[in-house]
Amino acid sequence: MKNLFSVLIILATTNIVSTGQSNSSCCQASSIKAFTDLANDLSFVMSHEELVPFKLKEPKGQDITFLVDVGESGKGYYIKPKTKSNKWIFVFQEWWGLNDYIRLQADNLSDSLTDVHVLAIDLYDGRVATTREEASTYMQGASPERIEKLIVSASDFSGANSRIGTIGWCFGGAWSNKSAALLSNKVTACVMYYGMPIKDESQIKQITAPVLGIFADKDGWITPKVVSEFKNLMQKNGKSIETYGYNNDHAFANPSNPVYDKENAEDAWKKSITFFRKNL
Repeated sequence: MKNLFSVLIILATTNIVSTGQSNSSCCQASSIKAFTDLANDLSFVMSHEELVPFKLKEPKGQDITFLVDVGESGKGYYIKPKTKSNKWIFVFQEWWGLNDYIRLQADNLSDSLTDVHVLAIDLYDGRVATTREEASTYMQGASPERIEKLIVSASDFSGANSRIGTIGWCFGGAWSNKSAALLSNKVTACVMYYGMPIKDESQIKQITAPVLGIFADKDGWITPKVVSEFKNLMQKNGKSIETYGYNNDHAFANPSNPVYDKENAEDAWKKSITFFRKNL
C-alpha cells in the first residue's frame, strides 16, 4: 500500500510539472514523449515488478566517460572488441537505468559479436532506479535534448568511419529507434524491443538502416495496432523492417521480470544477433 501511495504522489507531481514544460525538442512531440508519458499511467507503472537484486560479478567492460561539450561529459559502459574494428553497437537501457542487467546484456553482445565495440550509453547520467517509483520519476524527468546530445557525442566518440548498430528495451527501445533517425546513415542496424516506435513520417524518412522490431502481442501500450501502423509507415517510405510479435506481455525479455519468458526471450535474442551479423 505504501508503494502504491508513493506512485500516486509521483504521478500527480509529474502531471503538474509536465504541464509547465516547453515542447521545444523535436522529441517532445514524438515517440519519446509518447513513451515517457506512460509514467503518468498507473497501470503501466504497476505492471513493472520490483527488480530482483543483481550484481555482475565479472564484468567484461568498464565504466567510461566521453566528451559531450566543453566541461561536459557523458557516461557509459564500454567493451572493447577482440580485434580491430569500426563496428559499434549502442545499447539503450530500460527505464531502470544503466544497471548490471544492462551491463550483462552488453557483455552478452560482446560474447556473440567479438569484432564489435559495445557501448551502453547512460541516459540518466549515473542515476539508477531500484524501485518502480524511482524509475517512473527518472524516465519522466529525462531530458530528450540531453539524451540526443549524448547519442551524437557517443557517435563522435566511435569515430567518423564507424558503423553503428543500436539495441534497446522498453524506454531504450524507443531510443534505439530514434537513434536510427538521429544518426541516419551511420546506423546500419537497429533492433528495438517493445519500445514506442517513431510515428512522425519526417523522422521515418531519416532512417537508412534496416529495423528489427521485437514486440509483445499482449502489451497494453505498444499494441499490435501500434506496431502495424509503424510497419506500414516504414514500408510506405521504402524502409527495410521486420517485426516479430510474441504471445507475451511487455518486458518479457527481462529476466528480472515475473513475466519473463525464457524460451521466447532466447528466440528473440538469436534473431537479434543474426540481424546484427547480417547488417552491421
